[in-house]
Parts: sequence; C-alpha cells; structure tokens
Amino acid sequence: MVEAMKGKNGLEEREYSEAEFQELAKLYEKTMSSISQGEIVRGRVVHIGESYVAVDIGFKSEGAIPISEFPNIKELKVGDDVEVYLESVENKDGQLILSRKRADFMRVWERVVKAFETGEVLKGRCVRRTKGGIVVDLLGIDAFLPGSQIDVRPVRDFDAFIGREMEFRVVKVNHPSENVVVSHKVLVEEELAGQRKMILESLEKGQILEGHAKAITDFGVFVDLGGVDGLVHITDLSWGRISHPSEVVKLDQTVNVVVLDFDQEKKRISLGMKQLMPHPWENIGLKYPVGTKVQGKVVSLTDYGAFVEIEKGIEGLIHISEMSWTQHIKHPSQIVSMGQIVNAVILSLDKEGKKISLGMKQLEPDPWLNLLQKYPVGSRHTGSVRNLTNFGVFVELEEGVDGLVHISDLSWTKKIRHPGEVVKKSDKIEVVILGIDVEQRRISLGHKQIQDNPWEVFETTYKVGTSVDGKIVRLIEKGVIVELPLGVDGFVPLSQLSQTPVKNISESFRVGDTLPLHVIEFDKDNKKIVLSVLEFLRGKEQKIVDEYVASHRLSPMTLKDVMTSSSMFSESSPDESSNT
Repeated sequence: MVEAMKGKNGLEEREYSEAEFQELAKLYEKTMSSISQGEIVRGRVVHIGESYVAVDIGFKSEGAIPISEFPNIKELKVGDDVEVYLESVENKDGQLILSRKRADFMRVWERVVKAFETGEVLKGRCVRRTKGGIVVDLLGIDAFLPGSQIDVRPVRDFDAFIGREMEFRVVKVNHPSENVVVSHKVLVEEELAGQRKMILESLEKGQILEGHAKAITDFGVFVDLGGVDGLVHITDLSWGRISHPSEVVKLDQTVNVVVLDFDQEKKRISLGMKQLMPHPWENIGLKYPVGTKVQGKVVSLTDYGAFVEIEKGIEGLIHISEMSWTQHIKHPSQIVSMGQIVNAVILSLDKEGKKISLGMKQLEPDPWLNLLQKYPVGSRHTGSVRNLTNFGVFVELEEGVDGLVHISDLSWTKKIRHPGEVVKKSDKIEVVILGIDVEQRRISLGHKQIQDNPWEVFETTYKVGTSVDGKIVRLIEKGVIVELPLGVDGFVPLSQLSQTPVKNISESFRVGDTLPLHVIEFDKDNKKIVLSVLEFLRGKEQKIVDEYVASHRLSPMTLKDVMTSSSMFSESSPDESSNT
C-alpha cells in the first residue's frame, strides 16, 4: 500500500512504502551503532574554514576540528579522507566533537604499547631536561628517560644529550596516565653482554687492557673494561703514598691497567696501574748515593721521626736525633709539619729493606766541633737549670747546648742527697767547664769549682783533736750530720753519741740541736770529717756528762764509761763514717 506522507502544511513531500521506510530506518540505526565514543574513525573533509575544518564521519551532523590540529593544512583539501578521534557524540550544544590530534596520539600510543609488548627498539630525540632525567620525543609523544637509564656509566651532564637522537626500549607504560618510560641503558647492556663474555673468557693475569674510570671511591677506582668492571685498589694506583684515588685518576679518564687477579664466577677483577711503571727502587743506589742532598714532602709523623717522600714510591725517615744539632726534640712536630717541603741528606740506604735514613742537621755545620774553642776547659759561664735528676743537674749554656753538673760537684761542704736541695728548675747558675767529649756530645760542668777548694783551710781548722760545736742538720741511720762553723758538714757516728746503744735516734736528737764535738778523723781527699761527743766529754767533769745525758734523754754514763767507749772508735769509725 502506498501512503502519502504530508508535511505540516498539508502538502505531499514524499511517498515511501512501509517496507522501504523500515529498511531505511534499519540502515540508519546500523550506521549509528557502528560509531562509538573514544574510537578512531575515518571521515571526509567537507569544508576548510579560517579556524576549523569540517569533517563528515557519516553521522547525523558534521564535526568541527581546530585548524591547529592539522600540521599539513596547506596540503589538505575538501574531499580528503582523514582519521579523527571521536571524543563525544554530542556535547551540551548537541554538537559532534572530533579531534585530529588525539587520533594521531592514539595511533602512536598503539605503536608504543605494541613496542613495549614486543621489545621493539624505537628511535627518539632528547628534547629537554626534567627532574631526574630527560624528556624524549618518541614518535611525537613525550616519554621519560630516567638519568639512571641513559648509560651503563653514571651520567653527570644531562645537557650533553639534549638534541641527540638515540635508540630506546620502552620499559614501562602507564595506561591511565598515558605515561611512557624508556631506557637506552638496556640496549647498551645487551650490546656489552657479548663483549663482557669475550673479555671474561680471554682474561689472563698480566694482561694489559684499556678502560675508563667509571667511579672513584675512598678505597680505589672502578674501571670499565668494555662491559666488565675491574677495581684498581688505592695501593695499586701509584708506587707513592696517596691519600685519595682522585689524586691519580679523574672520572671518565682513559687508563691502561694490568690484570692482577680475577674470579670468573664472581666476576671480580683486580687491576693495577703502578705495575705498568718501573719500580722506583730499581736504580735507587745510583740515583741517591749516600751524601746526596734531596728535597721531599713530609707524608707522615711518628713519635720517633718524620717520613719524607723524595719521589713517588721512595720515602726516607728523618729520625728526631737527626733533625737538629742542638735542640732537644721530643716530637718531630716541633721542627716539621705534614705536607711541608724539607731539604735533607741521604745518610744510609738499604735497598733490600727499602729503607732510607735522612738527616736535616747535616745541612749545617756541627756546632760541637767549635765547642772546645767557645767553651775551653776551666772557663766560667752562667747557664739555666733545664732539668734535675737524682745524679745531677743539666744546665743549658746556650740553646741546645747542655752540660751536666754531677751531684758531687754542686758543693764543697754539703752532703747533698738530691740536687733540688741546692737549685731548682730555671735557676741561673754559675758553672765551670770540667771537660768536653765531642764524640759522645757530653759536657761535664762543676758548680762548686766556682769557689776555691776550702778543704785546704779545713785541714788546719779541723785537724784531729780540735774541739768544735756542731748543729744537727740531718738524722741518718748510722748517726747524725752536723754543720760546723765554716759551713762544712761533718759526721757523728751513733757510737760517738752515747756509751750505750741509742735505740731510736729521733727520740734523743733533733735537727737544730747543738752538740759539743771533738774531731777524730779528717780526710781531705774524700772530703770527710768525723766527730765524736764522747771524745769531747773525755776528761770533763761528771757534771758536764750528766747535763749532756739529761738533755738528750740518754742512759746514764760515767766518766769511766766515756773513756772506755771513746777508745773503741779506732776499729769501728771507718766503716760507720763511710755511710755518710
């Protein structure tokens, strides 16, 4: 049946049979169902305007695409087929939304995803730096190249790669954010894998290879041998002493190395650089004969001296005793410091033990050779007390020149137990030169010799049998030491203090007590005067004896006892008096 289809004006517009109408409706629905949002579809350019391009994709309306999305707009013409991306079937205004740029991106994205899945290598261009790496133009989309994925060796200058075209492998794809991460390092590693295998299989001890300093640490340098890393330990970098490997090698520097050892399983390779240079000790005797003047740097200080590097790998020791003719050096830091350049003389050389003895003082004349002229025996000088010992006093005559005053040469008259009884440190003291031993570097001094020997006078003043008063200055085990009028000390044995044994001398006699005495022995050569109270009391009245006994709380004595005890001295006095 044919029906007339009329419009609102009642006029006949067109006539279709029912079957034809249904067929047309089905075709229209089929067209609509084949186009979905978010897909790439083909369309035909129907109009090119100043700011947009109209594209017909067979939908009920055309889509308008900004002209900026067509990089080849000058070549584009009406009727051309183009691929576009259907972003929206209908926006709020009922318009179809298409994108040429998005279609191009999706085609590239599909290619990138496929490359990620298959491992295909893609080319790209480094366009700009970004935090942690470089942005790469990969087929028209931005991809991220991390700094760690640029090369197998650490890259310190990312800017050097900007503008460079390189090959990459896609290592990560994030679909939701449409981010792509690429790597050039994996391609380098694959390329080096074959080289690494060849190198490891061909390694031999003693083999010389060329490499690049890949990394520098405190303990050594890692060298890239072409896919395999080896370590040059700090001790194998130079024959000389170094504090850090960077003193010898710089990053990325090309170096020649020798294989010292390797472990194929652990892929550890020990390398050396100094082994490619001649050992500095080979011709040491010819280069540095004894007596040669050298210059070097102080590289180490110890309590006993300073080690000086006179060239790489050759060090000598300056012992503290070889630093100065005159100064008393307790530590080398008094004379030299770390890193200081010093001059020295070769004193001895041990090639087998690799030891060199150096001297600094030998660069100057030995002042001891002229000491005899400057300090003749018998001459008088004033010096400063530098040190006190149990056996004497060290006196500094001038800087670095000391002499010893033995304790026996401090006083003509006093029995000195320690030099501190006479002088103290830093005191000025007059001395006489008694002797100089240039070889042993010793000067013997005397202090008592400043005055004439008084024992010539004492010989007359204190001859045997003379009576004299003495003041106790010291109590000792064998008796007492007394000071006589002329300032000389004398000795009174216990046996000459009392007829009966004195059990505790400090209970009967005190320092400062005055004793009546009689000289019973005088020895000028040994400078000894021995005295006796009993000999003094001999022949005196009993009253005087009793007064002496009472004042010192002694056991009672009679004149007969005194006579008997005094006569016994001839046998006992020499041994007793010698203990003073």
